[in-house]
Amino acid sequence: MTQAPLKGIRILDLTNVLAGPFCCHQLAHMGADVIKVETPGTGDLARQLGADPVRNADLMGVSFLAQNPGKRSITLNLKSTSGKRILRELVQQADALVENFRPGVMTRLGLGYDKLSQENSRLVYCAISGFGQDGPLSKLPAYDQIVQGMSGVMSITGDTDTAPYRVGYPMADTIGGMTAAFAVAAALANKAQDRGTFIDVSMLEAVIATMGWVVSNHLIAGQAPTPNGNDNFTASPSGTFRTADGVMNIAANKQEQFEVLCEIIGNPALVQDPRFADRKDRLANRPALTAELEKAFATGPTLDWVEKLTAQGVPAGPVWSVPEALAHPQLADRGLLQTHRIGPEDLQLVGIGAKLDGMAPKVDSPPPALGAHTNDILTELGYDNAQISDLKKEGAI
Repeated sequence: MTQAPLKGIRILDLTNVLAGPFCCHQLAHMGADVIKVETPGTGDLARQLGADPVRNADLMGVSFLAQNPGKRSITLNLKSTSGKRILRELVQQADALVENFRPGVMTRLGLGYDKLSQENSRLVYCAISGFGQDGPLSKLPAYDQIVQGMSGVMSITGDTDTAPYRVGYPMADTIGGMTAAFAVAAALANKAQDRGTFIDVSMLEAVIATMGWVVSNHLIAGQAPTPNGNDNFTASPSGTFRTADGVMNIAANKQEQFEVLCEIIGNPALVQDPRFADRKDRLANRPALTAELEKAFATGPTLDWVEKLTAQGVPAGPVWSVPEALAHPQLADRGLLQTHRIGPEDLQLVGIGAKLDGMAPKVDSPPPALGAHTNDILTELGYDNAQISDLKKEGAI
């Protein structure tokens, strides 16, 4: 671990699938000792998810691999008396616990914050759910697609012909997890507070919080959000434009950028056209301006136009596929992709997209097999081999 600001911090990860595991993924890369508490026999559902059926059958699905490097895995039956006791013992030595059960589940198990805080008065307890721990929707299960639809995101994604449209990856889960990681880290940093913290993360609210401009335009300016496809609703020309061999993005949001753009395409007269004279006019006449620009862009390939535009200070870029983005030299030396030995193979997994003092945070172990560290963790708690054997016989681990 080259950068470990959370070294010495222990996190109990009682989460499944994505939002919670993504939260603890961030914390593990920052140096925390993350103990993943899983159900015996099956573990995190993500162990069975992903595009490789063989890995799914081995409970090491690609979806699980993506969010769980650097963690240790212990299996506990939280419905058993011994399983509950072991969790309480783990809590006594932990700094934080993260769970994403439906609200009320942990309380029914006798393991809610009110009980666990009696084991550790400084415990940071983070509960991630679809809609929060209270309110009329609180008991609904948290599914990314449902949250995307109810947050308003889908209503403004796509264009007038295709909206509502789902964002192409589980963004509600991911935003919920990132919000939780930030909240946990902030609570851990509050060392002056000699008591624990209960964190209630609503995926719905976390997603809406990222829609600041759209929400504020509605709340303050009375502008109803609309689906604008690839067009930036604040400026024109700013969006996706067809070229001779595909499409490219342009973000000429400033007047001087628009003027330079017109020079580059060989049509400086557009600057004097009253339809395009200023930002407001260009927004009102976006289709006509796009048609004029695409006439020019049709004469050359994307990469040539991108080179010409960026050389003169006009923001532009190609529209890459995921494989194209990952293969680009920009990512080669940044440390985003990290190699882990998993079984007989070296596999690449994604880090967290940040550097600390010039170094990308890394974890020093691959995603764990189900229960791989059960014996080690129980030994740390003081259990001997005979006791561990008894726990296995009774189905507690």
